Amino acid sequence: MTRIKICGITTIEDARLALDLGAHALGFVFAAGPRRVTPPAVRRIIHQAASSATMAGVFVNEHPEIIQQIATYCRLDVVQLHGDESREFLEALPVPAIKAFRVKNNRLPDQIRKFGRDCFVLDSYDRHARGGTGKRFNWEIARQATALGKVILSGGLTPANITEALCVARPFAVDVSSGVEQQPGRKDPEKLERFIREVQRWDNQINSATSASTGAGLFLKH
Repeated sequence: MTRIKICGITTIEDARLALDLGAHALGFVFAAGPRRVTPPAVRRIIHQAASSATMAGVFVNEHPEIIQQIATYCRLDVVQLHGDESREFLEALPVPAIKAFRVKNNRLPDQIRKFGRDCFVLDSYDRHARGGTGKRFNWEIARQATALGKVILSGGLTPANITEALCVARPFAVDVSSGVEQQPGRKDPEKLERFIREVQRWDNQINSATSASTGAGLFLKH
């Protein structure tokens, strides 16, 4: 079963809609950008959502103490790191952490092997942004990366291309933000529903003979 993470959540309305439609995880951006949210806002959303789904915080080159404080305060299950964090940085964090690697020049990032993580994000490279760009990369690279661990596919995913992405990359999970938005930070209900339904349809076609999911809360937890 392909896990689904909806990132760039800024309102309780979008959070509830994503969860009602079947999302396994929500992502909250604490890094600079149009989808940035404050810890108090995220704490309220998570409390009001009252869900067993995974709650993830996205950080870029943040101080480890700040990450820990926010994770504890907001009751995040996992943090997703999109900066220049080292392997030692991740291993020292007291909260589960997922590293994001940006794919550049149609090459599998060499750092993946160095980090030795069994689950990681693959996102599109952009000179000016660390995520949420709406750009896609060569999904054949993501397919290659599945030999190194569980791939969380991100970057340029939309309702129109998600089936192709799943067919090519065969990821453990998909992570979408701008592809289901009306504007940065606000989700488009129709796009969001279509995206999730397309993933579910793919799973039903591929895994019709397999058993049911083991639980939404397992999305990014180790």
